[in-house]
Amino acid sequence: MGKGKLQKFAEMETFPNVFQYPFSVIEEKPFDMKGKWHQDYFNNNHPIVLELGCGKGEYTVELARLYPEMNFIGVDIKGARMWTGAKMALEDKLTNVAFLRTNIEIIDRFFDKDEVQEIWLTFSDPQMKNPRKRLTSSYFMERYRRFLVDKGIVHLKTDSFFLYTYTSLIVQANNLPLLFCTDDLYHTEGLDDATQKILSIQTYYESMWIERGLNIKYIKYQLPHEGLLQEPDVEIPLDDYRSYHRPKRSSLITNK
Repeated sequence: MGKGKLQKFAEMETFPNVFQYPFSVIEEKPFDMKGKWHQDYFNNNHPIVLELGCGKGEYTVELARLYPEMNFIGVDIKGARMWTGAKMALEDKLTNVAFLRTNIEIIDRFFDKDEVQEIWLTFSDPQMKNPRKRLTSSYFMERYRRFLVDKGIVHLKTDSFFLYTYTSLIVQANNLPLLFCTDDLYHTEGLDDATQKILSIQTYYESMWIERGLNIKYIKYQLPHEGLLQEPDVEIPLDDYRSYHRPKRSSLITNK
């Protein structure tokens, strides 16, 4: 590990808005704030929104600026990246932001029933070869149900046609209430005020993808508590380009 990363990890240990519980830690040290985020950290009853796979945390911070009447928690396992957003939130005195460094596979260990109102998935790895690892898979949505309110909202913003198509099929296969979808977010007319508002937020990599001429896809749907979730049995064309820092995963033309 480089010296810069070590310094960031050391500094993160002092940040009051960061909670570090990777899988190896939580097995030995239970997370006592589960079900108590409102009273023990935010000191209010405002809705809690998660960004899963938050990377540098810039999207989490910008959402917090746009919506001061809501609480935001960025979640990722890569602490050196998260340091950027955590430090920015502290410097800007944003009290409605927190960061949780952990594995998303165990996200349900940190939030209690009905504790979260919305989930954002921003430019998640499409995991074209492994359906179980996709953050909109039935595997993960079953976990989200354990802490998301009934009919809580899931947002997916992505450059990946594969992940957008897969998520759309998940929504269709399970009759999930679809609130909005577009395969070209920045060239769609008639957007509501809430959707227009989020267009002002662009991460570094999102700007790069837009410059490359890639359309940004967006889908918003509700996740009810009831019903058995099923995977779609459909072949989906793989993305035909390499996203930044994402290697080509397969020589296959399609995958489920």
